[in-house]
Amino acid sequence: MRVAIVGTGLIGRGWAAAFARAGWEVSLWDSQPGAAAAAQGEVGKALADMAEAGLVADPDRLAANVRLAGTVEGAVAGVDYVQESVPENADVKRGVFELLDACAPAGIPIGSSSSSMPGTVFLSTIPGRDRCIVAHPANPPHLMPVVEVVPSPWHDAAIVERTCGLLASIGQVPVIVKKEIEGFVMNRLQTAVVNEAVALVAQGVIEPADLDKVMKYSLGLRWAFIGPFETMDLNAPDGFLDYAARYGHLYQRMGRQLSVAAPWPGEALQRIEDSRRAVTPRAAVGKRMRWRDRALMRLLALKEKVGANEKEGRT
Repeated sequence: MRVAIVGTGLIGRGWAAAFARAGWEVSLWDSQPGAAAAAQGEVGKALADMAEAGLVADPDRLAANVRLAGTVEGAVAGVDYVQESVPENADVKRGVFELLDACAPAGIPIGSSSSSMPGTVFLSTIPGRDRCIVAHPANPPHLMPVVEVVPSPWHDAAIVERTCGLLASIGQVPVIVKKEIEGFVMNRLQTAVVNEAVALVAQGVIEPADLDKVMKYSLGLRWAFIGPFETMDLNAPDGFLDYAARYGHLYQRMGRQLSVAAPWPGEALQRIEDSRRAVTPRAAVGKRMRWRDRALMRLLALKEKVGANEKEGRT
């Protein structure tokens, strides 16, 4: 199986690692000189790190399947799938999809990594729009496997099913967003958390470092294994509706007090920036990103073990 990754920034190289991990041949192309070659090197490092975490075997063999293409036409020749990961600009994405639709093999799905724009914004005028569909990953895709598949009004069930099946076959976790909405689901949930986090700092409720601790040592720990609805289900003696009856009025009252639509004050942003740079100097951000990725790999390995135990009835 072969895939073309068009756009090789952080998201594109993560997609490349995800497909390479599954044994696919990966073709990389980017309009920026040197970008695809840099991505190829980073994919090799990611595969080596995944091997250390026990997530893949023979990383050198997998990395050898990741190759550079000199043109878009060369990148998509003979592929079974294309994943677009160019900048979040409707005109740019529309132009890329016009090219991809014209030169990709007939009938293959073409996914977009659009992080907030529904397909109707940039795909509606594409002649082959029936096969062009939003497949929005988390970042980095090879370590956070959920993919939001977002059909537009013109898509039939077959292309949705085909895209989901293809993504599941490489170890991703596709979910279907049933209605087009800006930001889809993942980023809307993230927006609610991030906006309120900035507001709490702006209001002097908490320091930035302590807010991160709240997430790292409470909600984040739990949400790595169960979602908010299962959390509610397990936090009351008689399950979800019992929890809603006990605490729903408190959530609704606090919800009316949230500041999720408030602007981000410059002073608060600078305080957060200063807090982060005190821990991770700007020159060390890349190193910290790799630390994050390795930590996610260890977490993924643990989740796989927990999931296997659950299936076997063990805890």
